[in-house]
Amino acid sequence: MKLFGQDMAIRAFKTALDSGKLHHAWLLGGPRGVGKAMFADMAAQRVLAQAARPQGLGEGLDVPETHPTAHLIQAGSHPDLRRLSRLPRDRKPDELARNISVDQIRGIQSLFATTPSMSDWRAVVIDAIDDLERPAANALLKNLEEPPAKCVFLLVCHSPGRILPTIRSRCRMLRFSRLSDDAMTSAIAQASPELDADERAALVRIGNGAPGQALQYAGLDIADLDAAIGALIARGDKGNSARAALAQSLALKKAQPRYEAFLERAPAAIAAHARNLSGKPLETAISAWEEARSLAGGAQRLSLDPQSTVFALAGLLASLHEPRHDA
Repeated sequence: MKLFGQDMAIRAFKTALDSGKLHHAWLLGGPRGVGKAMFADMAAQRVLAQAARPQGLGEGLDVPETHPTAHLIQAGSHPDLRRLSRLPRDRKPDELARNISVDQIRGIQSLFATTPSMSDWRAVVIDAIDDLERPAANALLKNLEEPPAKCVFLLVCHSPGRILPTIRSRCRMLRFSRLSDDAMTSAIAQASPELDADERAALVRIGNGAPGQALQYAGLDIADLDAAIGALIARGDKGNSARAALAQSLALKKAQPRYEAFLERAPAAIAAHARNLSGKPLETAISAWEEARSLAGGAQRLSLDPQSTVFALAGLLASLHEPRHDA
């Protein structure tokens, strides 16, 4: 797998690794879905592979699939690597826990209790540090304050400004940016080669430079959903027939993923539309956006009826047409 659009981060880490002065902790900051977790996994693999058997490695962070380190990591059995993320809930295994627990962080100590097995290096990946509960963050801080020799911590972080300053100050920051359209197209094609060109193009348009976010919509015919949203804004819906049909279609159980996509796309469409307005229409759009954001944000948390929720959101979309139509 290739990481697209993050060449600067790759060069910075690889330069530090090759210098023999690799910092013990790296904070990988940037928007969700731009490749931070993929980078962390690739960087950890490269550190361990380069320490164990440097012959035959590729450029940048590449490690051939035939390398012993790659085999062990792919099998989830590399003894010198720990990867932490939110675990499935005990009673609801299809849902993830809200946080990474302090017990998970304390479990890292088993990695340091013995000497490394495959080389003299170890690696810890945390995806994401934003998910640490407060005791877990404090437990991690102790490891960063007194880091074990030849161990690298790779900390995925979506909001660096929100983590403990004491953690942030002990890390080297690597910033990850949103991808260009060309890089987005390549990343989406690699992740989902079965998608046709039209769907890839639609995902690039809605992804806002984050392929991980865009791929959440793969297979949902987002282009058609966005067309329905655009039609409500452009033409309104005085007879309520369009919003009723949309609400009915998205309320079906099998339409749950498209319903969730609509909850995200509707407020975003209002915000995009508002950028081209001024005066009274702008005031109307801002009010509609605030109401849509509140309604969409609480719909699933409050278990609101999907059909009623879509009908209300579609009404807010249609209301954007009325000020211009009546002028």
